[in-house]
Amino acid sequence: MKILFISLGCDKNLVDTEVMLGLLASRGYEMTDDETQADIIVINTCCFIHDAKEESIQNILEMAEYKKAGQAKALIVTGCLAERYRQEIIDEIPEVDEVLGTTAYDQILDAVDAALAGRHSVVISDLDALPMPETKRLVTTGGHFAYLKIAEGCDKHCTYCIIPKIRGNFRSVPMERLVKEAEELAEQGVKELILVAQETTLYGKDLYGEKSLHRLIKELCKISGIRWIRILYCYPEEITDELIQVIKEEPKVCHYLDLPIQHANDAVLRRMGRRASKEELVNIIGKLRREIPDICLRTTLITGFPGETQAQHEELMDFVDEMEFDRLGVFTYSPEEDTPAAVMPDQIDEEAKKERQAELMELQQDIVFENARNMTGREVLVMVEGKVADENAYVGRTYRDAPNVDGLIFINTDEELISGDFVRVKVTGASEYDLIGELI
Repeated sequence: MKILFISLGCDKNLVDTEVMLGLLASRGYEMTDDETQADIIVINTCCFIHDAKEESIQNILEMAEYKKAGQAKALIVTGCLAERYRQEIIDEIPEVDEVLGTTAYDQILDAVDAALAGRHSVVISDLDALPMPETKRLVTTGGHFAYLKIAEGCDKHCTYCIIPKIRGNFRSVPMERLVKEAEELAEQGVKELILVAQETTLYGKDLYGEKSLHRLIKELCKISGIRWIRILYCYPEEITDELIQVIKEEPKVCHYLDLPIQHANDAVLRRMGRRASKEELVNIIGKLRREIPDICLRTTLITGFPGETQAQHEELMDFVDEMEFDRLGVFTYSPEEDTPAAVMPDQIDEEAKKERQAELMELQQDIVFENARNMTGREVLVMVEGKVADENAYVGRTYRDAPNVDGLIFINTDEELISGDFVRVKVTGASEYDLIGELI
């Protein structure tokens, strides 16, 4: 039987998808990307913000048409939307056979069996559980890089965020388990590990009594075949001196950190439930740049949070201008039901949110374009991602670029390169967010 798998949302969700694909492949199911050929359709959903929720619902409704027409024999919904609205999905979309919550993805084989047998059910998650099936993941990222999810859930309870309610509290994956998984990925040809969690910086505190991300990284650096290790989702206030030193000293660790700060005004940060103050943010950013001068810092911001004044927005603009982040994304605030921020007074209208978002992104563009121009003449190590169609050129990434969110470098060469190769490139120019270079 053929299975179509649709994975929506973040890279953490993608890891869950790859685990499910591995389980299905071990049973002998064949994968397809053609919905007209699929016997079984599985949708791994997201509901972090309104747009993600709408995308998930739209995908379910579209795939339900194939079930209704009799082309597909089973339709299964998994992931965050399934966790949050499990009964509503079953009640309102009768074509859905099975609903699996966020910690029930290891039961996908049973769900397929039940759906094919004509049973309809909801598998309720145990949000204290940490599924760890033995089957190898089926990597979907092209084979030369992969995400390694080092923890599940979150304890922070920011006022705008629903994640703790649909993913549970913070639970670290045991270190020996992660090392084994990373070794298996390396054996499959993975050369870059990207460490992800709702918050990577707290890794190990629940298991080992202290923050142990630096210890995990040292173990991962020992794995043959792994060339790059990249760290995402680091809460600034949780960054330790030990973590800074391991980034600084271990040659496999990319000088790159993702710091989701969300805002820079202290009053807004308090209403968000964030732990770091503006002064603490300035201090940790300064420390990182002093200790690791070539570090690339990425962050994300929320604009239009309830009660954000024009003066507070302008303070955030000044902060972005002063900090000169290498990479930056800006989300407009999305009120999510069952979160404290959704019922806060002084909600801001969508037009004002979008205007503030545009102002922040325009400011950041100038910073990024200037940084890109300053790269001209530098020699960089590049991971090749693929060939540009009909041109003697390839596309790749430097240590400064995480896949799918940052820029690229275009390499002009007559030589044949292979995806996953590492090559040295001289930067010869820049085009907005991307670099242009030639093979050395």
